[in-house]
Amino acid sequence: MKYLHAMIRVHDLDATSRFLTEGLGLKQTRRMDNEAGKFTLVYFGAPQNPEAEIELTYNWGSDEDYGSARNFGHLAFEVDDIYALCAHLQSLGVVINRPPRDGRMAFVRTPDLISIELLQKGEALPPQEPWVSMPNTGVW
Repeated sequence: MKYLHAMIRVHDLDATSRFLTEGLGLKQTRRMDNEAGKFTLVYFGAPQNPEAEIELTYNWGSDEDYGSARNFGHLAFEVDDIYALCAHLQSLGVVINRPPRDGRMAFVRTPDLISIELLQKGEALPPQEPWVSMPNTGVW
């Protein structure tokens, strides 16, 4: 058996694609537009292991309520510098729902409310401001 991908339904394909590429640094690996089925599939992989993909599914013209996405759980990524990535995401307007107060873990959400866990590679970084004093925001 080989793990292939996790699929997430999205309402705004462009916003979520930007979040994954510009925000998290993932690379788009392939895209398929299916006119007969009226859907688009876009796949993304992390630079260090692109074979484990995230598939975004966009159903053209759908107003289906996908819910809060809380039943999905979360996607997790190991990052080289959790503070730098959280600062970068903030600069793009992303809310840091669970700040990396411990230098080890943070949570953010995609434009379609999918929770993303960020974990510091290796040992936790020494605690630092503004993260130490930043409260949790919303849910993740």
